[in-house]
Amino acid sequence: MRDIFHLSVLIIKKKLKILKDDERHLLKSIKNEHSINKKTDFANIVKKISDYSLINKEQAWNSILEKRTRNIVPLYPNKKQSWYKYAAAASLVLLFSVTYFVWNKNGIKSQDKIVTNEVIEIGSNKATLTLEDGSVVGLEKGAAYNNQNASSNGEKIVYKSGQKTASQAFNVLTIPTGGQFNIQLADGTKVWLNSESQLKFPVAFTEGETREVQLIYGEAYFQVSHSTEHKGSHFKVLSKGQNIEVLGTEFNLKAYQDEESVFTTLVNGKVKLSSLNAGSTFLKPGQQSVLDKEGTEFIIKNVDVFNEVSWKEGIFSFNAMPLKDIMKVLSRWYDVKVVFRDPKNEMVRINGILDKDQKIEEILNIISKTNKIPYEIKEKTIIFK
Repeated sequence: MRDIFHLSVLIIKKKLKILKDDERHLLKSIKNEHSINKKTDFANIVKKISDYSLINKEQAWNSILEKRTRNIVPLYPNKKQSWYKYAAAASLVLLFSVTYFVWNKNGIKSQDKIVTNEVIEIGSNKATLTLEDGSVVGLEKGAAYNNQNASSNGEKIVYKSGQKTASQAFNVLTIPTGGQFNIQLADGTKVWLNSESQLKFPVAFTEGETREVQLIYGEAYFQVSHSTEHKGSHFKVLSKGQNIEVLGTEFNLKAYQDEESVFTTLVNGKVKLSSLNAGSTFLKPGQQSVLDKEGTEFIIKNVDVFNEVSWKEGIFSFNAMPLKDIMKVLSRWYDVKVVFRDPKNEMVRINGILDKDQKIEEILNIISKTNKIPYEIKEKTIIFK
């Protein structure tokens, strides 16, 4: 059983890309051991973790106590370790998932199958690129594209560095509902774009001048090429009345059309935020700025950065988030509509993480079972009863 807990911790650390070399070898060793001894189907455990990763923490803990798991000692009790704050929210969830699977061979019984007349597809890499002459190019996985300024393998698009243009030309990358895409700008800055997002940017930057792009709407994670590589030129992002100025850093910017505020979360480095009516302020790593729709005030707060940026790693992380907000995130990724017949269900708070490659039906079954909220799907509309 200790190996099972080992496995749950190591898998989540691998998922978060914080697995150390010795732990990577240990994970491989456990996998091989179980494959040889055939005591546990490794692939099945991984599937169960994915299938049941969205679990109500309180119910999970009670279930663990009922099954007398107090004798399991955490492998890494030192909460000061850098990875712990990211894995803490998930470790209990994963522990419950694995132990429940081991002790109950039938696992968690899913609901009766929901009959739908349309398949809800999982989101994928796709975008449209609008060129400076107004022509539009579709980008998607498996389809390569090249022009004089950039090339794409269908999962990301990379702009050539050192390009010079007689006049500044702009391209626009649009991510539809149910899509995501990556772009590397001509200065080396990398941008991850979430569903329902649009970025306007120059195909080339003028040497020594401010490098400026615009997030017209949506969500983007920026890994900015440092100013020292560009003769000290700053990098600026414009979005919904807010300016972000950086020298070289990583941050997440969320400015969706259907949300009232603009959220800026700093991962590392330092950024300066400014708005015509709100003045200016600075962010430190681990801080988030919330600018209201009127743009009158910056509200600064400390946040769990992982919850804000995990989407770019293929993970959705929810920490006591209302179901209404969770479904807003999922609706963008799965391209569905959501209806709540009982308004009280909108505010049910859920903790957990899930893989973006999970089927929406699996997630809904877990939400429904653990929180006793029945649902049905009709023509790509999820109805919570």
